[in-house]
Amino acid sequence: MHPALWISKTGLDAQQTNVATISNNLANASTIGFKKSRAIFEDLLYQNINQPGANATQNTKLPSGLMIGAGAKVAAIQKNFSQGNVLTTKNSLDIMIDGNGFFEIEMPDGSSGYTRNGQFQLNEDGIIVTPGSGYALMPQIQIPNDALSISVGSEGEVSVRLAGQIENQVVGQINVNGFVNPSGLEPMGENLYTETGSSGAPLQGVPGGDGLGFLRQGMLETSNVNVTEELVNLIESQRIYEMNSKVISAVDEMLSYVSQQL
Repeated sequence: MHPALWISKTGLDAQQTNVATISNNLANASTIGFKKSRAIFEDLLYQNINQPGANATQNTKLPSGLMIGAGAKVAAIQKNFSQGNVLTTKNSLDIMIDGNGFFEIEMPDGSSGYTRNGQFQLNEDGIIVTPGSGYALMPQIQIPNDALSISVGSEGEVSVRLAGQIENQVVGQINVNGFVNPSGLEPMGENLYTETGSSGAPLQGVPGGDGLGFLRQGMLETSNVNVTEELVNLIESQRIYEMNSKVISAVDEMLSYVSQQL
């Protein structure tokens, strides 16, 4: 079998993964707190026929070698955690992290998930939860039923105004969690990430301290997907896919010619 067929096949597989990654970015262009991904490519092993620096004669060495590559593959899908744009909603339970960090969410099995999506709601017990699945924000904060308004400070202090009271009453504190390597977090859907060995342990702190971002009430962070950039990447990936297909077609014609002439 001609090696170029297998080399081009690896190129097609890699670009299919790249197109899937771009498609996921575009599909989530309106998802609050979504972070775009990019495919990381690397070349495959080489067949070393002549090693660079090998002896050509007794007194000379080969200045360059003869090595045939085996194609390409997608080595990783990397998340880009750059800040998205600001969307002002004036909703008291919409909270944005202005800077680094994640909200901690309690999962049904008791483990922790982490998110940049600050669209929160109250459940039937007045506890602040995520809108989609009703997972509680950690540490849990319960809002009294008779609260007239909710205020969230830039450093995470949550207070409410109760009927008949002049001063606000503090009901909880929202903390922010940072990671040494956010790209090492595992995305699990529902705008949530989980800790892995590559991300490092979460470093919990008060918003605004230790390099963590401040909180902004009544605002949300939009997706950091640049639609124009993704469309350009899609066109580039399509053309590379077509060129790999052309190689397969050219090799097929070469083999067809040989089989007909011999």
